[in-house]
Amino acid sequence: MTEPSLAEPDTLRLFFALWPDDATRDALNRTGKWLQQHWGGRRMRADTLHITLAFLGSTPADQLDALAACADTVRTDAFELILDQAGYWRHNRIGWLGVSQTPSQHTELVDALNNALQGAGFAVDVRPHVPHVTLLRNTAGGELPVCVPVHWPISDFVLVKSSTESDGAHYEVIRRWSLT
Repeated sequence: MTEPSLAEPDTLRLFFALWPDDATRDALNRTGKWLQQHWGGRRMRADTLHITLAFLGSTPADQLDALAACADTVRTDAFELILDQAGYWRHNRIGWLGVSQTPSQHTELVDALNNALQGAGFAVDVRPHVPHVTLLRNTAGGELPVCVPVHWPISDFVLVKSSTESDGAHYEVIRRWSLT
């Protein structure tokens, strides 16, 4: 007779994010292609482009309702991000596109979400949030080129499940919350 196994609860790799509409995704993808011509590296697939708001990592699947309840409390106005600043981080060889000025609504969204998560017992990143879209990996970077700004209308945020497969990361939007 075998002992019943005490299996760990199913976990999901999760994060909250801003998820681009098709037009914004196309513009970000074009910028990634242009930036790759300057810096080299591996471009991110268009279907993976996003801005992370809160990274949760490996989370028990039975916590989805608690995460949704946290997101339900967020009340922020819709806004526009203007991604107008290319940059790269030498330490992890990431090329990105970010904002030169962060709208107050974006900061309010991140703060409200992190406060709700922390209040519910979820770990949050306490470092200042830097809104950016990763466009390149394994890039050597270089001189920071002036790029064509990408205007991104933000009307909602999402909870995303990440899975790693042989061809890289794959993301699935689990749920969406509208901004007012």
